[in-house]
Amino acid sequence: MSAQDTGAVEAALAAFFAARGANAVATPILQPAEPYLDTAGEALRRRIFLTRGEGGRSLCLRPDFTIPVALAHIERGQALPRRYSYSGLVFRQDRGDGPAEFRQAGIEDLGDPQTGEADARAIADALAALEACGIERASLETVVGDQGLFEAFLASLGLPAGWQRRLVRTFGNDGLLVQALESLSTGSSRDVFANLAPDLVDAARAGDVDTLADEISEWMEEGGLPPHRSRTAREVAERLVEKIAVAEARLDGALLERLRRFLAIDCPLDRAEAELTAAGVAPGASLALLEARNKALTTAGVDLSTIRYRAAFGRPLDYYTGMVFEISAPPLAGPLAGGGRYDRLVSFLGARETIPAVGFSLWLDRIETATATATGAAK
Repeated sequence: MSAQDTGAVEAALAAFFAARGANAVATPILQPAEPYLDTAGEALRRRIFLTRGEGGRSLCLRPDFTIPVALAHIERGQALPRRYSYSGLVFRQDRGDGPAEFRQAGIEDLGDPQTGEADARAIADALAALEACGIERASLETVVGDQGLFEAFLASLGLPAGWQRRLVRTFGNDGLLVQALESLSTGSSRDVFANLAPDLVDAARAGDVDTLADEISEWMEEGGLPPHRSRTAREVAERLVEKIAVAEARLDGALLERLRRFLAIDCPLDRAEAELTAAGVAPGASLALLEARNKALTTAGVDLSTIRYRAAFGRPLDYYTGMVFEISAPPLAGPLAGGGRYDRLVSFLGARETIPAVGFSLWLDRIETATATATGAAK
């Protein structure tokens, strides 16, 4: 695509963002690394370009915009709700479908308490932004998932907290999720028990943290480990209790089948509520949020039957907490747009209050390829 065409896409998006009431924000290319290392997830962490700043501070080339925009909001102390737009370079190593340096643009929507409506706005605006770039909506495929629904369903199964966390960490990675379900059905207790005395195994099974902590403290002293070094004896004991609970946890056949049935849901979005109810998802906040989101999408002119809902669909960023989505234009590889909800991130980064947040990113290089392909096909 020519520089003129590239400029046209960026100009179209700038006008679109302004029309949507998003305030343009610029963020430095060099960012503190810790927020990404702590919240982004392994898939992004291993692709970050790391460096050192003054005093040995860990820095990185900006691998996405969500964290820098959130940090900029905290620093400026702007009133809420507030929408931010951005456009610029991001940097990721080992990007198999393109160069390590590429351009993104998007919107971050902070502080809107109407979660369903804000989620729907993110999806609808992402679709409209692609149309503003010259891509017909009929050529797009959108898939939506919901980590919040997944977490609520896991809680209803009565799994140990450790198992719930492990399964949540696999959300969106089909291979890891299959491995976790296999472990949950067959178990791997012997590896955990291999080097433990029987009385300690019994104490861990009983959740007797005090007894375990006393024993571990004695081992530390006998081994010459200094006090207050790394984890305390009690922290080690609590981790051991959880580890054994996870290793011994089993889902009986009926519950495991319920979980597999939930994860197998893949249907048009207008059928999602019925499919989830049939899979055993009880009425509650999660289903109410799905209903509110779908109603808001319909009001925004989005045809729910053209969007896929996949119960096992997630995106490889640990800071997501709820709805996630991607939009693609087959047969082109990779999403043109993607985003989701991240309600815990802004407070983790330093905000004094919990700030509901949702946003989306647009891959400008892929959008330009899609636009060029559509233009060539029309000639």
